[in-house]
Amino acid sequence: MSFLAPGRGRLLRVLPTRRHRLPPPQGSGGYAACFRRCKAHFLLDGVEDAVEGAAEPQQPPVSLAKSLASLTEESAVAAQRQRKPLPRMERKRLAELRIKKRVKAQYLNGKFHDLMANVVASTDTLEDAYDIVRLNSNIDMSSVRDDVCFATLAELLRTGEFDVRVNVYAVVAKRREGGRLVLPRLNLRIIQEAVRVVLEVVYRPHFSKISHGCRSGRGHQSALRFISNEIGIPDWCFTIPMHKEVDRNVLSKIICLIQEKIDDNQLVTFMQHMFDAEVINLVFGGFPKGHGLPQEGVLAPILMNIYLDSFDHEVFRICMRHEGLGSEAADVSDNQESNLRHWFRSQISGLKDREENSDNQTDYPLKTKLYACRYMDEIFVAVVGSRDIAEDIKSEMITYLRKTLFLEVDDRLYLMPVRSNSRGLQFAGSMVRVTTKESAALKAVHKLKEKVHLFASQKQEIWDAMNLRLGKKWLAYGLRRVKESEIKSLGLSTPLLDHIAQFRKDGMKTDHWFKTLLKVWMQDINAKREADESILLSKYIAEPSLPQDLKDAFNNFQKQAKDYISSETAATEALLSSLKNKESAITCTDGAVIKIHAPISYIHKCLNRYGLINLEGFPKHVSALVLQDDELIISWFAGIIQRWMRWFSEVDNFKELKLMLVECVRKSCIRTLSAKYRMYEKITEKRFELDDYGIPMAEDFEAIMAPLESSSSVCTDEALMYGISSSGLFVLTLSRVRVPSRQFDCFVMGCQSASLSMYVLHVKERQRFPGFRTGFSSSIHGSLDGRRVGLCTQHVKDLYLGHISLQSVDFGVLIDDSNKIP
Repeated sequence: MSFLAPGRGRLLRVLPTRRHRLPPPQGSGGYAACFRRCKAHFLLDGVEDAVEGAAEPQQPPVSLAKSLASLTEESAVAAQRQRKPLPRMERKRLAELRIKKRVKAQYLNGKFHDLMANVVASTDTLEDAYDIVRLNSNIDMSSVRDDVCFATLAELLRTGEFDVRVNVYAVVAKRREGGRLVLPRLNLRIIQEAVRVVLEVVYRPHFSKISHGCRSGRGHQSALRFISNEIGIPDWCFTIPMHKEVDRNVLSKIICLIQEKIDDNQLVTFMQHMFDAEVINLVFGGFPKGHGLPQEGVLAPILMNIYLDSFDHEVFRICMRHEGLGSEAADVSDNQESNLRHWFRSQISGLKDREENSDNQTDYPLKTKLYACRYMDEIFVAVVGSRDIAEDIKSEMITYLRKTLFLEVDDRLYLMPVRSNSRGLQFAGSMVRVTTKESAALKAVHKLKEKVHLFASQKQEIWDAMNLRLGKKWLAYGLRRVKESEIKSLGLSTPLLDHIAQFRKDGMKTDHWFKTLLKVWMQDINAKREADESILLSKYIAEPSLPQDLKDAFNNFQKQAKDYISSETAATEALLSSLKNKESAITCTDGAVIKIHAPISYIHKCLNRYGLINLEGFPKHVSALVLQDDELIISWFAGIIQRWMRWFSEVDNFKELKLMLVECVRKSCIRTLSAKYRMYEKITEKRFELDDYGIPMAEDFEAIMAPLESSSSVCTDEALMYGISSSGLFVLTLSRVRVPSRQFDCFVMGCQSASLSMYVLHVKERQRFPGFRTGFSSSIHGSLDGRRVGLCTQHVKDLYLGHISLQSVDFGVLIDDSNKIP
């Protein structure tokens, strides 16, 4: 609405405000009178605004530049409001970057100085470390925080008055052989996270390319890709199994390695105090590393990489020594070697010319090559050369590990010949095998044989189905004849039926009498030898009644198909003879490839040991999950599939693994839900949309799993997800127990949510050595078996899906008097 301002000669636009919104009229005049009163209010307000505007000085006009700047600021604010929140692993990365800046500020004259006092014992660093603990626990950062005084904690660290022993708790096994486990409380866990980030900032840039564990852009997948794509086909390969708990010698070696780059006596003293309190929990080769188990400490991955980094450099020295000595007379015109290697070999050649009179000269063959790959404490070595060279390299590595690093190496170390061994070698939860690449002609012959086998098997299935149908009709006909013989008026009884009826007991019903006759018949033909009823009816009922010509024709067809499949024909040998002659010289190199396979047989045994399948391999329900909520049950099975798919996503037998998981895990989930509600499996499958939870069918596997893997909640950086993404689910189950009605907090570190239920941990596979590493924790410390923990529903689901690990659970809550559960 516009009005003319008196004395101004300009138009004023008066907008109604809240005070102009009058209530509906109650008296005479109705809405017309109300409108006149509102118009009067508008006129008065317009006059007042005009007078105030005339009294105030006029504002200068806004320039174009300021208008554009304001538009930019407004767009930035709007974009910030519309921006999606960062995933938790990205927030973890930002927190580590903030600590990284503080660490780099302490670098001077080739070393880092006073990191404990100036970085770790800082309020900002401790707050960032606490945020990392909460992010690992998958807790909303806007939720209520723990009552931790970071200023007091920092002061205790600076003055050296922080008592490590007070901030740990011991978990003793109920059985004698279970052992004892010491775990950190929340305050010490925060300090350990800060120390971990500090050590990673200092040492990660200096790790060699051999190391693939717990590093950005590197992990078990990169290690397996290196083996399958970079090595080629070696002559010999072996792994180095080791076992050693941290003792005084190992700790002294770690401290010496730390002091090479860090000048901080306070940090060394703190490491010594943690070792005295037995809370470092670093074991080489005792069980799978980095899979979220509480027995592996937060500092274990970085300390292991620091300790074994000297071994990586020793491997480089061994490589240069053997490759240099073995290639002085080689033809290097292919330019496959680096300039450094050319220089080194020329220097070695000069030394050999000056030492021609040496009696200890070793005769190495040409072009010896050494490849090595390390994933945490798993070491894979491949050698191109003679067996003597491989034995020398192996003995040098074992000697260094034993005498320099004080590690125990298994004496039964196996040197595997690659070209003559089909068993493969275990590394990083997978099997490394060398297979022969089939030619196009050979593939065509195999494809033809597969088609013949498929056609013959289809005909056999049809033959068996028709015989079974005839046998069932014979049973129905026999029952009908027995019933008709009982009706005297029909006159359909025969002398044979009348004679048999004499042995019938009085009062026996017809169905019971017919089953008795069948039982006697089965005893006469010794039916126990047969596998099932289909073979029984086909062999003894249907086939004897068929025409002999028909049976002979079918048996002749099956015999010819079997002979073709099982034997090599002369035509096939003639077709491949020329190809074999051409490739005989290069079969060992060009015709062979390295394949990475998932251990299907071992995974199948694990499914049986964890209760998903029976001894015959058929899926069954998991009784420990029946009493839990539907969402938690489905999440437990979905976590199995998602973890295995992430770990074995690049193996060569992925399709076989996928079919096994769908066949076993999906059906076990359906049968668990069916056992809970006591309904048929088909109804259960229709009621619960398992595809939406990441438990797809075989034909929809890629279409459903691809969006889940590409979602923002899945982080592929192993440096951030190490110990989280491949852990925690498959070796434990959680079952509810009765607790008092009062509430208590969740035991997950940093979580303040109420937990209404207690859960009992059931260890499925106790700690043992050696263990097969298959992407999940294959063992848990025996002291955790039967432990009670309080978890909120969200963290039970996170634990099942692999969003958190057992490292996030504070098992020491039960020790506190304030939280004791009677």
